[in-house]
Amino acid sequence: MRFNKLLTTSASAIVLTAVAATGAAAQEVTSVDEIIVTAQKREQSLQDVPIVVTSLSQQVLEDAGVRDIKDMQILTPGLTVTSTTSETITTARIRGVGTVGDNPGLESSVGVVIDGVYRPRNGVGFGDLGEMSRIEVLKGPQATLFGKNTSAGVINIITEAPSFQPGFEGELTGGDFGAWGISGSATGPLSENIAGRLYVAARQRDGFYDVDTGDGPRTMTEDQTQDFWTARGQLLILPSDLASIRLIADYSKREEFCCVASQIRVGPTFGFINALSNGQGQAAPVTGGSFGPAPGYDFVPYSRTAYSNRDTGQEIEDYGFSAEVNADIESWNATVTSVTAWRSWESVNGMDVDFTGADLIYRNQDGNFGFGIDTLSQELRLAGSTSNFDWLIGGFYARENLSRDDSYFLGADYNPYLSFLFTATVPAALGGPNPGRIQCFTDPTGFNPLCAAGLAPPNPLAPTQIVGQGVDDHYSQVSETFAIFTNNTWRVTDALELTLGLRWTNDEKDLQVQQDNINGNGAACLGALANQGTASPTPTSALGALCLPWSNPFYDNRAVTENFSEDAFSGTFKAAYRLNDSFMIYGSYARGYKGAGYNLDRVQTGVIPDASLYFPAETVDSWELGFKSTLFNRSLLFNATLFDQTFEDFQLNTFLGTAFVVESIPELNSTGVDMDMLWFTPVEGLTLNGGLTYSDTTYGNFTAADLINPARFGPLSLLPGAQMSFAPEWSVTGGMSYERSLGNGLMGRFNLSAKYSSEYNTGSDLLPAKMQDAFTLVNGRIGFGAEDRSWMLEVWGQNLTDEEYYQVVFNAPLQGTAFNSIPYNPATDTQTYNAFLGAPRTWGVTLRVRY
Repeated sequence: MRFNKLLTTSASAIVLTAVAATGAAAQEVTSVDEIIVTAQKREQSLQDVPIVVTSLSQQVLEDAGVRDIKDMQILTPGLTVTSTTSETITTARIRGVGTVGDNPGLESSVGVVIDGVYRPRNGVGFGDLGEMSRIEVLKGPQATLFGKNTSAGVINIITEAPSFQPGFEGELTGGDFGAWGISGSATGPLSENIAGRLYVAARQRDGFYDVDTGDGPRTMTEDQTQDFWTARGQLLILPSDLASIRLIADYSKREEFCCVASQIRVGPTFGFINALSNGQGQAAPVTGGSFGPAPGYDFVPYSRTAYSNRDTGQEIEDYGFSAEVNADIESWNATVTSVTAWRSWESVNGMDVDFTGADLIYRNQDGNFGFGIDTLSQELRLAGSTSNFDWLIGGFYARENLSRDDSYFLGADYNPYLSFLFTATVPAALGGPNPGRIQCFTDPTGFNPLCAAGLAPPNPLAPTQIVGQGVDDHYSQVSETFAIFTNNTWRVTDALELTLGLRWTNDEKDLQVQQDNINGNGAACLGALANQGTASPTPTSALGALCLPWSNPFYDNRAVTENFSEDAFSGTFKAAYRLNDSFMIYGSYARGYKGAGYNLDRVQTGVIPDASLYFPAETVDSWELGFKSTLFNRSLLFNATLFDQTFEDFQLNTFLGTAFVVESIPELNSTGVDMDMLWFTPVEGLTLNGGLTYSDTTYGNFTAADLINPARFGPLSLLPGAQMSFAPEWSVTGGMSYERSLGNGLMGRFNLSAKYSSEYNTGSDLLPAKMQDAFTLVNGRIGFGAEDRSWMLEVWGQNLTDEEYYQVVFNAPLQGTAFNSIPYNPATDTQTYNAFLGAPRTWGVTLRVRY
């Protein structure tokens, strides 16, 4: 049934792609044969590679305004990139599959490789990518050739290398939101056999959000600002005709404010929050009404007003060095390649944990919150060719030192807020009807009928938590990866070729954790636990609120030491048959693997910390069947591929309301079709290009007994058999570029790029309030300049239609509960929901000069 559905979908998709002329990869070439990729670690024509690859040229990237991997979404069908609490938490997904959430201990499902160097997390690869020669997006598991194993795909970024031809390029940009940017590069010979290239850039922008600071002490009234600079220097050394050395050193620094969120629905805690922050704690509903199923109260989140009384500053420092050496061995018709790299990346952040104007919980930028990764990697390859055989063998080693510091501060409003939750009563001094002291307990998710009747329990508890820093945790993880791999293609006949790739990987990880409660934090929880044996025990709901991870005494002076070592085999087999010079069919199987890891957070079941932070490795079996065609005198490319991917022990990182934790989902299946189209039309200067991904990405059916921790099933109870979050069924990209001479040495250029995504859920728990409706993004650019491109003036716009959409919707901490009943019942959902929004419409003017 699944395969029949797939065939029907494929037929519909072919028609849709042809009509819409969609996709994203116009190359600055005049023939399909000129599109070169390195998806198999050797230069090949795109149409000769039996892999689904979207190749984006330098001109296409400039036309679409691509600066980082998030900008690439509009050019690549099936690619989704989101950010959450900071730009460091950036996640790429391909065919609906990717890593989720804010746990740096979780490796990326979609790898980012820049100039042959694997970047250990997607957020580490987020930033100004500089002068890009091209970007290749490889879909499906790439578990043989690209550094660390990845289970969903690879974004392979190739930057411009030094040239012996002298040149200079400069760019000046200004736009709305106070945006400005300047960059420049120079390249040329430094001696007879050494060339250099230097690129520098700086960019700033005001924030996309207006911030209501509540009762402070935050003073910054905007958020999601941009302020960074970067430098990248290179040397290309040619010691002989048979060898080359490319040295790259780069440094980037970001100092910005990110990220607040907008409320899209508030629950019964709305009055408490606003009472504590003088009516400035959360957005007031546009229309009233009793709280009920989503959306409950109506809001206007796209007014982009956020509530945050604490700073959200982020400082990111990223620098590194790499050396790539290539040496030809003429007698073997082979080349030895060595890629050595060392990189350091660090982020320090501030965070308003409760996302309100009330002073509840926060992380101080100067109070040990952030993480860093130092990586040393070495790859060695030997590749050669004979008349009918291409062979490659190699080895890869990486040592990664990851450190995470975490701290929680409890604000002045934390104790009163807990009291309000227990009593559902706001004292008159804070605008409520009750002139007296705290009277009684209630369930934090509703109103206690005893309170309504004025009957107080005999042993009321007024919670006494500290104010100030209460948690100081440190995580240190050392990872070592060693792999041996081979990838070989046998041309059996002029028409048939077979490819076999194999990889053996050994992963080792050592974890050291020190968790501490400071300043007496945890006393309230201990008192509540001691009260459990009395005649008037603390209500269960109150006990849970008093023993949350950041106030749980069992974490005080707690040390955790864990380690593991595991071996895994992965690889691929491909068969390609060329019917003629214009049409190739191929099929492939790939076994992918993503290593095990640890939750770098406070994870507990009930009030007892989990003894182990370990989660197992993820594997995937992927099947593909497709064709690549080159038509109309090699001016039209049209490729299509059916795929079926089955993941086992899928590493789902989900937010439990108090911590991020990875839970292994027994099975996830992604089945669908990928298509790409590129047409150099008969109209001189007009290129149409397009792509489409249809994916049915669904969880298998599972029960609580199938999970690592059955107690976590409640917040995951909507997943069995459902469409995965961030996995639209339809993802369609489309674009056109037109260039023509205007005479007198002048030319004009026009570009339009668009992407349509069908509806999808933006939450890992699939709660209905987190649905994002179908939407379309459109970017455009008009340029005027010299035919020799010595200068070009461009007017551009991103998100031209000002489409309003959610990146991620999440549960506001301590503000209601969604799963008051299992199965989920919207009538009992008391949760407040916040959203990280997509970027609004922006526009600007760019001047480019070059010689």
